[in-house]
Amino acid sequence: VDGGFERCMPANPITPDLFRFLRAIKRNNNRDWFARNKQRYIDEVRDPLLRWVGDFGPKLEKISPHLLADPRPVGGSLFRIYRDTRFARDKSPYKTYAGLTFRHIDGKEVSAPGFYLHLEPGRIFTAAGMWHAPNEALTQVRDAIVKDPERWQRITRKVPLDEGSDALKRAPRGYDPEHPLVEDLKRKGFTASTNFTQSEACAADFLKRVTHACRATAPLMVFLADAVEVDF
Repeated sequence: VDGGFERCMPANPITPDLFRFLRAIKRNNNRDWFARNKQRYIDEVRDPLLRWVGDFGPKLEKISPHLLADPRPVGGSLFRIYRDTRFARDKSPYKTYAGLTFRHIDGKEVSAPGFYLHLEPGRIFTAAGMWHAPNEALTQVRDAIVKDPERWQRITRKVPLDEGSDALKRAPRGYDPEHPLVEDLKRKGFTASTNFTQSEACAADFLKRVTHACRATAPLMVFLADAVEVDF
């Protein structure tokens, strides 16, 4: 067990128990073990994170009234722990991390920027923006970059983008391969992340830290929202 955890304050529902459970399910990723430990999952992971989503809601609304913090146990901000293994080589039935997504209220009708919180032993981060955006949205963002490259450069200096590991090898069709921002035009997603330690995730001020990280990405979020023609 990681001995570096700070003592968690009652105000933060995220505790070391959450990470202990995720370590355990990684070692025991099978249905029999989960059936025996399902109540533990509910008590140590699901319900605390739903409370955290509820606490984050008022903070998120001040950043953008158009993004949702939905504390419902099914269909809300918390991703299901069950993996979709239909087309996956890895048939492990359960995720070994917890993910929270804060989507745009129009997100079901259009591809729009949002926030994400990832909680996994040794890997905790928030992300803002658009990840693996569909082609139509990618074209809209690329066109916005070409239309106003100065604004894009100002924003990305202030809000550095994540490395685009799955970027196109060549400039997308219809765009100048010699464009000074061609590396950004090759991207399939536009995200900015902030990393945290497990001690920080369990600390009393974690909600404040996440709120600050999300607020700092607002210029990027506004640019992307403008590009795909949604409010932020």
